[in-house]
Amino acid sequence: MSDVLTKPAPEAATPRTRKLPGPRVYVWLAGFVLLLVLPFYLERFWLQAGLFAMAAAIGAIGLNLLTGATGQLSMGHAFFLAVGAYGYCAFAGDGADGLTGLGLPTWLAAVLAVGLAGVAGGVFSPIAGRLRGAYLGIATLALIFIGQHVLFNAHDLTGGFNGRDVPPFSIFGLTFDDSELLVAAVPFGTAEKLWYLGLVLLLAGGLFARGVLRGRPGRAMNAIRDHQIAAGVMGVPVARYRAAVFVLSSMYAGLAGVLLALVFQRTVPEYFGMVLSLEYLAMIVIGGLGSVSGAVVGAVFVSLLPQILTRYSDSLPLVSEAGTGGVSPGEAAKYLYGAALVAVVLFLPGGLVRLAARRPKASSAQPSGTEGNDR
Repeated sequence: MSDVLTKPAPEAATPRTRKLPGPRVYVWLAGFVLLLVLPFYLERFWLQAGLFAMAAAIGAIGLNLLTGATGQLSMGHAFFLAVGAYGYCAFAGDGADGLTGLGLPTWLAAVLAVGLAGVAGGVFSPIAGRLRGAYLGIATLALIFIGQHVLFNAHDLTGGFNGRDVPPFSIFGLTFDDSELLVAAVPFGTAEKLWYLGLVLLLAGGLFARGVLRGRPGRAMNAIRDHQIAAGVMGVPVARYRAAVFVLSSMYAGLAGVLLALVFQRTVPEYFGMVLSLEYLAMIVIGGLGSVSGAVVGAVFVSLLPQILTRYSDSLPLVSEAGTGGVSPGEAAKYLYGAALVAVVLFLPGGLVRLAARRPKASSAQPSGTEGNDR
């Protein structure tokens, strides 16, 4: 009895304090709000440049899933962008221009174009499931030559060298064209309307990819990248995962191709060449391999650099239009992001996104197993 009386009473459970969101959350929210209001203030040139960056970011996320997270080198990413762009034109076109068109609703045409890119990736996926490294890179390089041959010679479908017009996107009664739409006394044209469509597509694609990387598929992909034999011993179906990621990457490229076509308003075969594939590889290396945010950062850097140099070529030394004795803005941009690519490989292997992720050791204590998947 005395033991019971002298035994201290259990302490009352203290209520858990809710953890406040970190400063990074507020930074992301502020950035998102800023992106929402930009169409009210930016001129058409910068809106189009931003749309090119969004489309590039979507395609770069897909390539980063394949190359950065799974370790599969692909040189044929531009081929799947072309499938998405021209697939949308073929599904949505009404044939009034003399080219093949099914006249489907544009929202359905966009979905089918992304699916067509996935089907094209699925046709190639058995090869992607069995090859790796430089062998897969050489195999996918053949897709570029096949695609260029088809785009230039299948005139009834692609329009040949001159390309074909892109039908404006329409959904829920809203057409994304230059028909005037007043929003808060600001006239919204094609670029302003497509800006919000691009934001939605980029946000959805980024969140989906981040979920893949953080879940079991992401861990399996990283295991395949780091050590294929060990991944197979642990029960990971290596060939199946490689093939599935190749199809997923192709669908991301197809979605980027659809958005690019809507921004350009005309598809041109020569754009979807080997240079475009090399630019996408530069995006994911400069931004950060295996990271969704790294793909976005690299895409913004590589896609906006030529636009900025073109805009301010008159004020920059040694940069001028062709034939005036200087370097053209396009060539200067290639030199600059080529130099950035070398600098990142030598001095910052994690890419530009690692600069923002660096923290003091005291504040960055976290389980080592959660560091690799984003990301």
